Amino acid sequence: MAIIKPFRGVRPPRQYVEEVESRPYDVLDSEEARAEAGDNEKSLYHIIKPEIDFEPGTSEYDPRVYEKAAENFKKFQDKGWLVQDEKEMYYIYAQTMNGKTQYGLVVGAHTEDYQKGVIKKHELTRRDKEEDRMKHVRVNNANIEPVFFAYPDNAVLDSLIKRYAATEPEYDFIAPVDGFRHQFWLVPNDADIALITEEFRKMPALYIADGHHRSAAAALVGAEKAAQNPNNTGKEEYNYFMAVCFQASELTILDYNRVVKDLNGLTPAEFLKALEKNFKVERKGSEIYKPAHLHEFSLYLEGEWFALTAKEGTYNPNDPIGVLDVDISSRLILDEILGIKDLRSDKRIDFVGGLRGLGELKRRVDSGEMKMALALYPVTMQQIMDIADSGNIMPPKATWFEPKLRSGIVIHKLS
Repeated sequence: MAIIKPFRGVRPPRQYVEEVESRPYDVLDSEEARAEAGDNEKSLYHIIKPEIDFEPGTSEYDPRVYEKAAENFKKFQDKGWLVQDEKEMYYIYAQTMNGKTQYGLVVGAHTEDYQKGVIKKHELTRRDKEEDRMKHVRVNNANIEPVFFAYPDNAVLDSLIKRYAATEPEYDFIAPVDGFRHQFWLVPNDADIALITEEFRKMPALYIADGHHRSAAAALVGAEKAAQNPNNTGKEEYNYFMAVCFQASELTILDYNRVVKDLNGLTPAEFLKALEKNFKVERKGSEIYKPAHLHEFSLYLEGEWFALTAKEGTYNPNDPIGVLDVDISSRLILDEILGIKDLRSDKRIDFVGGLRGLGELKRRVDSGEMKMALALYPVTMQQIMDIADSGNIMPPKATWFEPKLRSGIVIHKLS
C-alpha cells in the first residue's frame, strides 16, 4: 500500500519557467553549471549548484555553499521567481524524447514507505552522497529536486492523465542541451486528487528508477524531523518527499556501456581467444555494431567490432541478478579476464551513458585513451522491478534512464 499526498508546490510563474529550470545537480560538474547559468540570475543552479556563486574551485561541500543555497532559495521566493501554490494538488509532468512521450504524476511520497520497503530500491547508496543531499534538504527545508519513481501500469491513472494531457499545459518548452520537450499540468480538482491517492493506495510497491541518494536523504531528514517532534502524527509535510511517478511500461532505459584502458597484459589476439571460453565471438567489421538482444554484447577493439554471445550455462536464467548482462560481462570479461574487481573504484574502467551513442565508445578507443569498449543491451524495467521485489541490488552502473527530469519546475517545502 503506497501512501502519497498532494502538496502546495513552489514553482516559477509561467513567464519565468525557462529561465529557472535546469538539469539535475548530479549530471554536470560545477564549471558546466557555471557556464550554463551564465549571467542568468534566475537559474536554479544558484540553488542546486551554489558553488557557482563563489570563486572557481570552491568545493561544492564547503559549508558556505549550503548556506548560499538557502539564501538563494529565499531570494528566488522574495523576488517572485518561485511562488507557492495556494492549494494542495498533484501535478502531471510529461517528457517527449525522439517522438515518445512519458507522463509522470508529481506526488508527495511517504518517508515511512521508504523505510519499510514499500518504496523499493535497486542500487546501493554511498553515505557521503546521502549526507550531502541531507545537508541540502535541511538547509532549504525543502526537496528542491524530485526523485524518479516507476509504478505498475494502471488503467485508471492512465485515463486520468490522458484527460489532462488533452488540455493546455501550464508549462510547455523545449529544454536547452537535451533538446527534449517538457510539459506540466496542475491537478487541483478534489475528485481527481482523491482518485489518484486511492489508486496509489492499492499499489503494493513503488520503484525508484533514478535518484536513490535523494530518496535516502529525504527519508532520513524526514525521520530526523519526526524524532524531534514529540507530537509527530506522520501526516506532517516533512514526512513526505517529492517524486515524479511514471508507469513502468512508458520508461526508456538506455544502454550503459564500458570502456577499459588496457587488456590486463594480454595481446588483442590473446584477449579474443580468452573470450571464446564463455562467448561465441563473431567479427562484424569496422561499421558500428549494436547488440540486438539480451546476452549479446558488442566489443570494439583495434578498429573492429565483434559480437559476443554468452554461451548456455554461463548464467542462471532463474537468478534475477545472474541473468543480467551487466553481471555476465562483469564476471566473465571484466573480472575473469581483465582483473577488474570493483567497478566503483577501479581507475582502469569508465562508463558511457547510451544517449551518447556507440560512436562515443569508438571515439574514446580510437583516440588511444581507452584500449577497448563494451556495449550492452539495455536492462528492462521488468528486470529492475524483479530485482527490487526479490530484495536484491543491481550491479553498479547498470541503468541509464533518459530523459532526465528537469529541476525547478516544482519544489516541495517540508513545512
